[in-house]
Amino acid sequence: MDVQAKKTVLRMIPYGLYVLTAESNGNVAASTVNWVTQASFEPPLVAVGVKAGSGAHELIKKSKAFALNVLGKGQNDMAFSFFKPLEREGDSIGGQVFTIGDSGAPVLANAAASLECKLVETLEHGDHSIFLGEVIGAGLNAEIDGRPDNATLALGDLGESTFYGG
Repeated sequence: MDVQAKKTVLRMIPYGLYVLTAESNGNVAASTVNWVTQASFEPPLVAVGVKAGSGAHELIKKSKAFALNVLGKGQNDMAFSFFKPLEREGDSIGGQVFTIGDSGAPVLANAAASLECKLVETLEHGDHSIFLGEVIGAGLNAEIDGRPDNATLALGDLGESTFYGG
């Protein structure tokens, strides 16, 4: 296989940016993720890829729930903040205030939107696991103009030198 071609082709897959959050026994994890897709209409399911061994990975397995906090255009700083592990500070993490949602997962107050999910299936293979979550809650923090998918912060919005995949 041509390794450079593989890397380039995998980087051609468009990625939105989300802050994945989970909570268990007072411990909170939050990390920027981009391997997210809707997997079913009925019931509403989403799939998210999470790095094996990460704090978020472990808390999702324990709590059986997670939230996807959708980042909107212009929320680049929030995306960069959650590229590294952060500690909970009261009702905030990484300087971002959250509330505990109905799922038990933290929902970021300043994210453009959020989905709360209960874990229904896990596929563990490779360096990331796929968590399949049933959407049990959804919220918008602002009215969306135009196509909803155009309101989501995309990986390409972070600049020419920020890549994922490959």
